[in-house]
Amino acid sequence: MLVIIECCGKQYQVQEGRYVDFELLHKEEGEKVEFDKVLMVVDGEKSVVGQPYVKGAKVSGTVLKNDKAKKVLVYKQRAKKGYRRKQGHRQQFTRVMIDSVKA
Repeated sequence: MLVIIECCGKQYQVQEGRYVDFELLHKEEGEKVEFDKVLMVVDGEKSVVGQPYVKGAKVSGTVLKNDKAKKVLVYKQRAKKGYRRKQGHRQQFTRVMIDSVKA
């Protein structure tokens, strides 16, 4: 079963038994999380699209870890002017294991 949910202002495609990296959710490791903003449910040939959300559908999961992603480098340079700026950034994320999908 494939489900599209909305979390943190973004849409994520999730499946039961897989993990997904969300933006930082401020939850502790091992804590349970529920997502009730289900946009679409696909089960084989059948699919249900919400208007805007599917009624009665919920996705629950467990927080595996809170971590930082790989560093993204931002480098700015102006040709022949001697202007160089280098900046790095590591975005925080929460890894959630999807336990169950109820449609």
